[in-house]
Amino acid sequence: MRYTVLSVKVIIAWAVLIVAVGGAVTAWLLMGHTDRDTEADRLKLDAIRTAGSIVVGTGGAAALLLAARRQRSTEIALRQKDRDQADTALAFALRERVAADTRDDAAARRITDLYTKAVELLGSPHAPVRLGGLYALERLAQDNPGQRQTIVNVLCACLRMPCELPDDTSDDLPVEQIEDTYRATYRERLQEREVRLTAQRLITAHLCPGEHTDGPLSTFWRDIDLDLTAATLVGFSLRRCAVRTAVFRSATFVGYADFASAAFSGDADFGATTFTGGANFGATRFAADADFEWTTFTEYANFEAATFATADFEWSTFGDGADFESAQFTHSANFGSTTFTDGADFERTHFHDGANFGAAGFTGYADFRTTVFGGTTNFGAATFTANADFHGAEFCPIPAPRTDSPTDPQVDFHSTTFERGIPPELADYTDLD
Repeated sequence: MRYTVLSVKVIIAWAVLIVAVGGAVTAWLLMGHTDRDTEADRLKLDAIRTAGSIVVGTGGAAALLLAARRQRSTEIALRQKDRDQADTALAFALRERVAADTRDDAAARRITDLYTKAVELLGSPHAPVRLGGLYALERLAQDNPGQRQTIVNVLCACLRMPCELPDDTSDDLPVEQIEDTYRATYRERLQEREVRLTAQRLITAHLCPGEHTDGPLSTFWRDIDLDLTAATLVGFSLRRCAVRTAVFRSATFVGYADFASAAFSGDADFGATTFTGGANFGATRFAADADFEWTTFTEYANFEAATFATADFEWSTFGDGADFESAQFTHSANFGSTTFTDGADFERTHFHDGANFGAAGFTGYADFRTTVFGGTTNFGAATFTANADFHGAEFCPIPAPRTDSPTDPQVDFHSTTFERGIPPELADYTDLD
């Protein structure tokens, strides 16, 4: 909005004009009353006062006009100042945004450069260089939480690569080359194993909640997914670790595998895996589906006090004993066609929502003492070669639909084979002949 500024000349001209108008009015009034009597004099004086009032009123009106213009100009100036301040704040915010975008772009480029260089190191044929790449990725992930899952995916991809361990030897080399070639090969395999062990340690070291699980001192990486499909894992340990989902399908665990007190908040897939050494899942918590279908446990497998949601061990093989003592299965548990070669301990285990042992094979001692079976229990076509102990086992009634009255326990031992004789605790079930 344009605003016209009054000049000094204009103000003087208006003042002169007001005085002239007052004088003219006074003269006119005096000229119009020339009588000399007392009444005439009074009229003249009234005329003069009237003229003076007109002059003063006109001057006051002019002063009021000037004050109004001054107030208006002040308000316009304040409004313009507010607009200028708003424009300045907007320009500052825009500069800040541009600066932040510039910093973000620079940080993204820096992260990309570091990530690219680290990944390039992993492709080196020299083990020390690959180790440097692993540690560079680990540091990058620690400093940039948004990159942690991506870097874990890279480390998992490294572990999924095929490898030959130091114990593997070749018998096809010529006699004159076998010593030197074997030494070089053995050294390369040792170095490769060290690289893989380092990758495993870098992953698991950041999956274990410690004293500092939050804040700048935290080394714990939350909500990490692991994909180690068909990987060869040596002495793998997730002891006391917490992950979201984990896929180990068709993986091979060489040596002792320790998952004690681990927590899986999502699905855990161990289908078709092979444990060449002992496997410890004691007190492990599976909050979602736990898939151990077609899994082979070559040596002793410990699931004592483990907690499962839905568990599937169908067609699995326990070659050296299985311990599920005090385990909790909150949903269905499937051990159909599972082979327990050297003893199965389910003492004090609680199946809350059904247990399927149909066609399972127990060639060693089967311990189901004080086990609680809720829901439907199926041992149909199972085979117990050695002793089976169900002393104190409890088969819970199932609530009938739409009523509060429970029905009889749904227990199926049809075609079950007890080579050492039917346990007396199962005599009440009429389907046992």
